[in-house]
Amino acid sequence: MLQYLVYVIFILSVALAAGGIVLASRLKNKYTSGFISSLLYFQVFIFTFGFYGIWGNVIIKAFLSPFITPDLLIRFSDISMLLGLPFLVFAWLMFIKFSFEISGRRFSNWNLIWFLLLNFSILLIVGYFIAKIISIRPVDLIRYYFIIMNFIYSLSAALLIIIKGKNRSEIHEYDKRILSFGILLVMIIQCMPLLFFTNQNYIGILFIFTFFAGNAFLPVYFSYGTLLPAFARQPGKDLSFEEFCKKFEVSPRESDIVREICNGLSNKEISEVLFISLQTVKDHTHRIYIKTNVKSRVQLINLVKEEMGS
Repeated sequence: MLQYLVYVIFILSVALAAGGIVLASRLKNKYTSGFISSLLYFQVFIFTFGFYGIWGNVIIKAFLSPFITPDLLIRFSDISMLLGLPFLVFAWLMFIKFSFEISGRRFSNWNLIWFLLLNFSILLIVGYFIAKIISIRPVDLIRYYFIIMNFIYSLSAALLIIIKGKNRSEIHEYDKRILSFGILLVMIIQCMPLLFFTNQNYIGILFIFTFFAGNAFLPVYFSYGTLLPAFARQPGKDLSFEEFCKKFEVSPRESDIVREICNGLSNKEISEVLFISLQTVKDHTHRIYIKTNVKSRVQLINLVKEEMGS
């Protein structure tokens, strides 16, 4: 039973990793928003760690156990996991860079340097403890390393996304709230099995599934859960969102209304987001309908997509 379950989870892991990378690649090819590139690199690095560091560990135990001593098997398993950790560090780097960019912040070269110095210093410390401290099981040390660092970076990313930066965010506040909540929820779901794991196979399998499923959340959400494509600037298209507004003589304030309508917000939600009265939203919306010659929100959204080639 356990063997067949492992096969099923491995197939699901491959499908989730391939799906996440393919979706992120499609987004990168279609839209020029800077954070999409960081999202793609995050997918590549995090799933590389998943197969190299996690599934590699499983494969070593499954295929080498009949041929080597238990102590040597544990040593090989620990080394495999440790060598996979640099991929995890680069995945977290892209994750934080993605959070900077999506919230309108600039991820500078100094941010990059300090991040890598800090994290590879931590890795050296972890490696030292694994090599020198006999009383600590390496698997436990790596397990708690993942829990602590995953908590820190997930919380940091959620706060970076939800707190406004100096520049205009590339996504709507509504999407930012969902992303922040989703990132924290994924972190909790991933870490819970590890908190109770010692050597139980079923808990280990549960962690592997939550790891791969959780890390596919971002490209799935951007592909199917947000209307970001309605105003992402696309190469090869006739109009950007700004050019669309210019064509139909939509004012800057009215363009904000159009953005929020495309994001699926109601008049009341738009008034709260833009800090204007409900009646003002209705007045702007009426003028937008006249300028664009539409009669409903659905027609307006379809017009935006049609003009921009979405």
